[in-house]
Amino acid sequence: MSLTEMKASASEILRPVIAALIGLAVGVGLTWFSGEDPFFVASVLFEGAVGNSYNLGMTLFYTTPLIFTGLAVALPFHAGLFNIGAEGQLLMGTMAAAICGIMMPPDSGILAVISGTIVAFVAAALYGSIAGWIRARRGGHEVISTIMLNFIAAGITSWAVLYHFKSLDTQNPESARIADSMLLTPFAFFEGAPVTVAFPLAILVAVIIWIVLNKTVFGFEVVATGQNPDAARVNGIDIARIRILVLAIAGGLAGLVGLAEVFGNAGRFKIGFSADYGFVGIPVALLARCHPVGVIFSAFLFGALHKGSAELDLETTYVTRDVSYLIQAMVILAVSADGIYWLRKRLKLGQKKGAAVV
Repeated sequence: MSLTEMKASASEILRPVIAALIGLAVGVGLTWFSGEDPFFVASVLFEGAVGNSYNLGMTLFYTTPLIFTGLAVALPFHAGLFNIGAEGQLLMGTMAAAICGIMMPPDSGILAVISGTIVAFVAAALYGSIAGWIRARRGGHEVISTIMLNFIAAGITSWAVLYHFKSLDTQNPESARIADSMLLTPFAFFEGAPVTVAFPLAILVAVIIWIVLNKTVFGFEVVATGQNPDAARVNGIDIARIRILVLAIAGGLAGLVGLAEVFGNAGRFKIGFSADYGFVGIPVALLARCHPVGVIFSAFLFGALHKGSAELDLETTYVTRDVSYLIQAMVILAVSADGIYWLRKRLKLGQKKGAAVV
């Protein structure tokens, strides 16, 4: 790689990072209008997110599902698809994982974890493939179908919990608990925070998705479908198959949230457990510009904001944890503005080259 190419690559990486930091600074700075000291708000956010090993562990715990849902949005983007259905897909996957754990023998241990993870992926993948089939075979737009499937998933999982797998030990709307032998052991470093093997698995999955997109024939077909479906079809790529497979895989990725939630934290399915992980996965993917490895870092940022903002209710007078949504918005706007500037610059450069050739 030449020096010029290295500089270009460094610029590609640093520009969105700098834009995100500017958005973060602007978002925190806006708290001044409410009467708070922005530097104090920033320190509260920092301490709440990574101030000690427990807080860092909780940030990583929130980061884990956001990596999975961010990938569930980012992967379809490469195929020209917009998956709004990660929330419903993760519900189906988590419910399937809980049912698997409930029905397996109590002494199944790690076998139940592996089986539950596979079942979660498959169940969510099948659910995601519905939107893929509707788009590929019937022409229905995936934005509409995935939005509607979110509501259907919420209804199905609520019905399953309340009428078939409800816990008899509590009045809360949650399923029966899986055996303790099936629960993953948290990493001791994080002092009780539920950070388990699900977190490094999420990182591994992100790296695998990057390798698939950049180093395999299937990845080439996905990217070709997203960039120019007509040209891809002419060159023998089955567009319908790619769209169905991509949304199925995306659904499976969202379903892996079940590993972290059922086997790594609650030990059961709880109605309302998701802090809108599926919807937050959309800005996570957009902030990373749908780069699978970039999703890891953007998920960490949103996880840190989610954890750190919880302290604002206690430590500040005039702002609450809802300010995290304002900061997230500023970060997204800053990165989006940078992307628009970069696109316009490229278009102008292309026009100048075209004029020179003429």
